[in-house]
Amino acid sequence: MRSLLRAVAATICLSTGAVFGQDVTLTSIDGGIELAGSLIAFDGEFYRVSSIYGPLTVSAEGVRCDGPGCPNLEAFVAEARFTGAAVIADRLLPELIETFALDQGFDLSRRIDAEGVTTFTMARADGSVAARFSVAPGTTDDAFLALLNDETDVALTLREPLSLEERAVDAAGGQDLSQRARVIALDALVAVTARSNPLSQIAPESLAALFAGEITNWADLGGPDAPIELHFPAASSGLAQAFESRVLPDGGTLAAGITRHDDPRDLSDAVSRDPLALGVATLSAVGNARALALAGPCGFAIEATPQTVKSEDYPLTAPLFVYTPNRRLPRLVREFLGFFETGMAERVIRRTGFVSQAIIRTPINAQGVRLANAIQAAGEETDLADLQRLAALMTGTARLSPTIRFSDGSSSFDTPSLSAISRLALAIEDGEFDGRTLVFVGFSDAAGSAAANLNLSRNRADSVRRAVMAAALAADLGAVSFRTAGFGEALPIACDTDDWGAAINRRVEIWLE
Repeated sequence: MRSLLRAVAATICLSTGAVFGQDVTLTSIDGGIELAGSLIAFDGEFYRVSSIYGPLTVSAEGVRCDGPGCPNLEAFVAEARFTGAAVIADRLLPELIETFALDQGFDLSRRIDAEGVTTFTMARADGSVAARFSVAPGTTDDAFLALLNDETDVALTLREPLSLEERAVDAAGGQDLSQRARVIALDALVAVTARSNPLSQIAPESLAALFAGEITNWADLGGPDAPIELHFPAASSGLAQAFESRVLPDGGTLAAGITRHDDPRDLSDAVSRDPLALGVATLSAVGNARALALAGPCGFAIEATPQTVKSEDYPLTAPLFVYTPNRRLPRLVREFLGFFETGMAERVIRRTGFVSQAIIRTPINAQGVRLANAIQAAGEETDLADLQRLAALMTGTARLSPTIRFSDGSSSFDTPSLSAISRLALAIEDGEFDGRTLVFVGFSDAAGSAAANLNLSRNRADSVRRAVMAAALAADLGAVSFRTAGFGEALPIACDTDDWGAAINRRVEIWLE
């Protein structure tokens, strides 16, 4: 029996970090196997039990439970706690919960306690409770800390893990947080000014110099001789931390005297009233202010739009993340997380001011600027034949918004790209591209030789193709054709003269024939 139980443990699941409860005895339906231990948790489908063989997870369908710790299977309530960034917890998540409950046919009620935690209760038509979701608004730091201490079920964050502690590997599962993330919606960090301010774009280097205190006067940006009043998110905000880690030079710090705001909407309102002010807000909270395009020295300028945010062509795209623990969540909670990828959820995301990940198509006749940039930026190693081959392949195609990029210095996909691959695979499973051809097209920056970059772009395109096909488990892959192509450095989106532009140019696009 010991070897059998060890096999069960290896094939089902290991769990850790939970609080031990009361004694239970699980007996197989035929009575041949018996497991005694303390109940750690029950998610409506599986028991988690601490036993002499270590923590085990066992399906409730295959066993009978005896003992004081046994739950009432019929009265099970799916409970989950969501902790983290107030932008998500206050603005987006309640709307998603309400729409999900309506879609499931549940009656929804809510209660706010003295600490500001809102509990959403979903009840069936007979009045029995199906689920309780508790939402605790705070910061991204709060979310990661609660998740790592097993004090929450879902962490709501405005950035990826930064510190070693946040990237800590779960000792039981050997899986770090980056493997348990999904993108719920998209936003973008944008520089904002009053509408009366004539400035329309700013270089990334100038933006960094502004908030590092190296530029203090509008005259340095081509404006009047007047001091620049800077506005920035609160220090505890994940948005502030994302900006500092992605924009400021390594080891750089923010200048003193910057006005801080807890809410990006308040920041935009303050900037909109002051023609000498400049701030960093989010695309979803621009309000009466005006967002500036990011421009490079080579003449490329990129505005934050739903299209450039979806494709991450805009360099300061700011995904809204949810992270889950390395343990199984109740089925209804998992269904709610899966609900994020539905059309109903996408409408909620757009209504609340964020950018959804719904796939959009941009036809070739709307990509003239991209082709013009390719011709203008063509270097000595990109000849006319390369551009002609590129134009020939683009003819008759539409670019799909999912664009795949890679973690810094790695061949691994970054977290937003993993979500993009999932979205694309789901669309293939739903038959959206039946009878069509998906072309995976790789591009590189201009560092190194053109021949090496060409090979690299082809290899990355093929790795994305394989990842998408592997993710589309339920698809009829015979109904869709798949091709790959690589063009190296032939179609830059941004200037290769800085790290930002080079990172954006390293990508795999998906074109639909």
